[in-house]
Amino acid sequence: MTALLETRGVWQRFGGLVANSDVSISVGRGEIVGLIGPNGAGKSTLFNLIAGVRPPTQGTIWLDGEDITATPATERCRLGIGRTFQVVKSFETMTVIDNVIVGALVRTTVMREARRKAFEVLEFTGLAARADVPASELIPSEKRRLEVARALATEPKLLLLDEVLTGLTPLEAQTGVELVRRVRETGVTVLMVEHVMEIVMPLVDRAIVLDLGKVLVEGKPTDIVRDPKVISAYLGDRHAVGS
Repeated sequence: MTALLETRGVWQRFGGLVANSDVSISVGRGEIVGLIGPNGAGKSTLFNLIAGVRPPTQGTIWLDGEDITATPATERCRLGIGRTFQVVKSFETMTVIDNVIVGALVRTTVMREARRKAFEVLEFTGLAARADVPASELIPSEKRRLEVARALATEPKLLLLDEVLTGLTPLEAQTGVELVRRVRETGVTVLMVEHVMEIVMPLVDRAIVLDLGKVLVEGKPTDIVRDPKVISAYLGDRHAVGS
């Protein structure tokens, strides 16, 4: 499988704190990959490095065969990296469709075309009926979907999903899972940070486990949940018994 995203020997230091340590990962075109690990493992830092929030202290980041290490976040978006945020960042006083138009304007400066694209994405994400209400009126699960919709409106090759299933009811989470699968069916590659193991493991093709800033192990979900290192660092004894 051709790699769409690669990080090669990535380090991120904040003074004496090492948040990412020699992280080399690869995400194949068309995959859904889960990035998991305990709190403080370096997942959010790595996501921010991939998205271009800051450059790594050391190492390189590649998208579609191009070194984007020094490329700013806005240009990475144009190159095909879309993302959501762990803490929802909607424009609360704007309507739902106007929130998504913000994303669509990455690809066009024609407002009529941006609006058409935004409504198309709202239909895809199940939010079309809420298009004209203020984002502040959405319930939490809808706000998560709005974030996905805005990211999809940028027409990404790679979609970074930061805990889009966290804090949802089982029914809402299942709806989210189905949406992620449909996103992949459109040809978009997905890298997702998630903590709800029972939901994310059946969804992803591969999982990459970070611990203390390093890649602990990676592989198929069925192998990951049985790995003694993962059980010790993250999953806990109840998974060890089940294995």
